[in-house]
Amino acid sequence: MAAESIVSRDESIASLEKAEGRITYLKPQSRITWSDAKKYLATRIPTLFPTKASIREARKEYPINPFPALRSMNWLQTQYFIVGFLAWTWDALDFFAVSLNMTNLAKDLDRPVKDISHAITLVLLLRVIGALIFGYLGDRYGRKYSFVLTMALIIVIQIGTGFVNSFSAFLGCRAIFGIIMGSVFGVASATALENAPNKAKSILSGIFQEGYAFGYLLGVVFQRAIVDNSPHGWRAIFWFSAGPPVLFIAWRLMLPESQHYVERVRLEKLENDGKSQFWKNAKLACSQYWLSMIYLVLLMAGFNFSSHGSQDLFPTMLTSQYQFSADASTVTNSVANLGAIAGGIIVAHASSFFGRRFSIIVCCIGGGAMLYPWGFVANKSGINASVFFLQFFVQGAWGIVPIHLTELAPTEFRALITGVAYQLGNMISSASSTIEASIGERFPLEGREDAYDYGKVMCIFMGCVFAYLLIVTVLGPENKGGELRLSTTGTEQDDEESQNNISFEEIVAAGPVSDLNFKQEIQHKERV
Repeated sequence: MAAESIVSRDESIASLEKAEGRITYLKPQSRITWSDAKKYLATRIPTLFPTKASIREARKEYPINPFPALRSMNWLQTQYFIVGFLAWTWDALDFFAVSLNMTNLAKDLDRPVKDISHAITLVLLLRVIGALIFGYLGDRYGRKYSFVLTMALIIVIQIGTGFVNSFSAFLGCRAIFGIIMGSVFGVASATALENAPNKAKSILSGIFQEGYAFGYLLGVVFQRAIVDNSPHGWRAIFWFSAGPPVLFIAWRLMLPESQHYVERVRLEKLENDGKSQFWKNAKLACSQYWLSMIYLVLLMAGFNFSSHGSQDLFPTMLTSQYQFSADASTVTNSVANLGAIAGGIIVAHASSFFGRRFSIIVCCIGGGAMLYPWGFVANKSGINASVFFLQFFVQGAWGIVPIHLTELAPTEFRALITGVAYQLGNMISSASSTIEASIGERFPLEGREDAYDYGKVMCIFMGCVFAYLLIVTVLGPENKGGELRLSTTGTEQDDEESQNNISFEEIVAAGPVSDLNFKQEIQHKERV
């Protein structure tokens, strides 16, 4: 067998598995040859479908009923999760405050809806800057004060947005908000998930990610309760949204620094004579996992296209194209987000048994099947049913994202890499609403002024997105149940987290074997 694929302890390597009491390593590849690529591609279909054996193994580790697993969390872990979840939820509400008020903003600022959609594009474009800045701060100086600073800045910018009187000032505020918003996902997801027990992480991933849908749902409710009943109109939702983050800051300040982060820093300093190796490790991570990072960006671009393509212009379609009343629009948007929450939680847990990639692909196929009734059925009962199931599949796939990103990112740079990959995907998909609004204007509705067939455009757009996401997922790696552990010293690591650490590059090096037999294959190589 290829003994050369096993490298010595003196090299910079990524841990793969504990085998017979010690660690087995594979050599990360800096250059991928065509032969390597063919070997890797040959594993994509065989490793996609769950087997009876893999499901039996998963059932030993994950309970079919996920909620008892949550009892394994102690009170501190529970608080970490709740405060991270709340930050992500409120981040979503702040973002959707614009989507829910595009018609109101267009009227008040004397601009067409297409121009208001530029504010959404601007936010998505600039989020990567915040992800870079606060991802670095979170991984370098800790999760706690990065979280606090992010929430404090959101308070300031949301209050300021409520006072703008011109379109240029509005765009300026949203640009700043985009940078701040980009900081939330990486720090909040690390805070919420990294301290949780492994057997609860899949269901927690689904719950955490659906903070996005829950934030949208809260935005719909508060839009109806506050904006539609306030003399200040759309401004009221921005002023209101600045209040709760004060409570989040107070709560986070009362909690200690992330225990997982503290332990990682302690071990790093112990191994390096008390010196920080952050930049050295960052360079090493880029050299070892560059292909994985590129893949994560492409994957997150597809995910972000799916959410923004199906959500950002949807409220406008209801009110402008279908002429839904405020009450009817509130009901339909609420139904959509209830479907999203249900899908995110259920599919994320199911992925523990069926695999991350397989579950995402099922959601792409299911979502594609719902596009026609979602885009072309104008009656209330029909569109409510279709939007529930469409968002079930869209956000069902999204529910897997936090844990999938965590498993594919080196643990030393979790906040940075997950946040940057997420926000670079957002940047690529930033023009979703503008594209749909611009193309929609080519399909005016007969006999109605300033009314367009957004449903047709959104349906075609989402069909392309589902096809792209399916292809990227099929071709991508999976590391279910493990973490990528970056080793700078080559020493043996015998902690639980160093199991199952399979990077994109390591799968390429291993050759065309199935995920089920992957660890046995490597173990056999070591014996030889």
